[in-house]
Amino acid sequence: SNKGRDMSSPAPAIELRHISKSFGPVRANQDISLSVRPGTLHGIIGENGAGKSTLMSILFGYYQADHGEIWVHGRRKNITDPQGAIAAGIGMVFQHFKLVENFTVLENIMLGAEGGFDLSRARGAAREKLRALSREYELDTDPDALIEDISVGARQRVEILKALYRNSDILILDEPTGVLTPAEADQLFRILKNLADAGKTVILITHKLREILTYTDTVSVIRRGQMVAHRETAETSAEELAELMVGRRVVLKVDKTPAQPGEVVLRAQNLSCHAGDGSLRLKNVSFDIHAGEILGIAGVAGNGQSELLHLLGGMHHGTGDLLLNGRPLPVTGRAANGRTRRDAGVAHVPEDRHHEGLILNYMGWENAPFGYHHRPEFSGPLSLRRHNMMGDASQKFNTFDVRPNTTTLEAQNFSGGNQQKIVLAREIQSNPDVLLVGQPTRGVDVGAIEFIYDELIKLRDSGKAILLVSVELDEIFALSDRIIVMCDGEIVGERLPAQTNENELGLMMAGLRTGEAA
Repeated sequence: SNKGRDMSSPAPAIELRHISKSFGPVRANQDISLSVRPGTLHGIIGENGAGKSTLMSILFGYYQADHGEIWVHGRRKNITDPQGAIAAGIGMVFQHFKLVENFTVLENIMLGAEGGFDLSRARGAAREKLRALSREYELDTDPDALIEDISVGARQRVEILKALYRNSDILILDEPTGVLTPAEADQLFRILKNLADAGKTVILITHKLREILTYTDTVSVIRRGQMVAHRETAETSAEELAELMVGRRVVLKVDKTPAQPGEVVLRAQNLSCHAGDGSLRLKNVSFDIHAGEILGIAGVAGNGQSELLHLLGGMHHGTGDLLLNGRPLPVTGRAANGRTRRDAGVAHVPEDRHHEGLILNYMGWENAPFGYHHRPEFSGPLSLRRHNMMGDASQKFNTFDVRPNTTTLEAQNFSGGNQQKIVLAREIQSNPDVLLVGQPTRGVDVGAIEFIYDELIKLRDSGKAILLVSVELDEIFALSDRIIVMCDGEIVGERLPAQTNENELGLMMAGLRTGEAA
């Protein structure tokens, strides 16, 4: 197939030709073709469930395509497993890292590529190669540190080093910045640019438009399993890419008037709690939330925000005082549970919808009233009022535009964005005084994000108090009327969105106190 090609221009690093893949009746990829130039940073963008990760998993040999061909540097490759992909020079850094926690950096990098029986010689050679790679690409990591002792950003660098150690010249990264601070994300993109400048080819899977526009050379858009567009990044815009992803015009700005805060609805004083291992996860956290405002909590994942939501939502016990409309809410003992909270007027959209928000093999109508099913409209003297529950679910599905609008479908068969809408419908329509929201748009596509933001603003404007926890700074800025920043279980500062920026919040998230950050 090289006939007719201008032989002076190099063959594409990767060429996918007419790739199709189905899982049962679900067509994840339909006749997808893609060409990536060597030495470029190529973005692949699409809504959740559009088929981006499936396509890259085919390229990395995790799945086999039903039809289609993979060409690497002008040669057709039959990649049947990850070993085959690695042999073809392809490396992949997954969203959830695949590292052995109690091994060192060096041991993780050698694992599976030890190179013979003499481990001490292999270790010495590996250390040398690692040092050279670290220097060449600014991938600073201590080879003798245990994985469990290093930061998330450092773990990601280890994953990249692991691929380079195996001589990958094509690197695929799946949603790489979801767990990084802004500073760590900047460092990651500096490293990726170094790699591309050195002739490596980098494929970036993301749903963040800003990352695509700032860092990539070219971008491909996948919508519902089909490749709908290829663009030179310099010649496109956020608006065009959003429209291509969703299939309709998307308003990327959140339309909201200034908040009109009323009385204090929820007052938290000196909240603390411990993890299972006895370590203090939340340290004397105090704040107020007023009626008619959204209080955003910014921070890198793992800095106490999850524990705070669990404590406020009655899923964890702790110490300190909580007042709802001036009345105490227990934070310990049998009364400190989710049902008591809901009855008092605190609703909770948890961060992890799969484990805490839904029962995945229950149907939509069974999930719609969860946590409220003891209320008289759903619960009769002897049994649940199924007819009422189904009617209620149907109304929620209509109001929140859940697709498909089928309340008898199991929760696991809805896309991430539609699962999130089911949870939001349940909690918002319970008419709470306070709504706790964790990561409202995690894994949710642009079209559904727009809808979710509108619903949260409507709830705020109806006089409700909202506590928003999100690792996405864009989201914190778009929705919050006030922002508090958490680091290592403590509040390290408070800001008004108009009087701060991502850089300052990033410094505070990294643990620099307000004075130092300023």
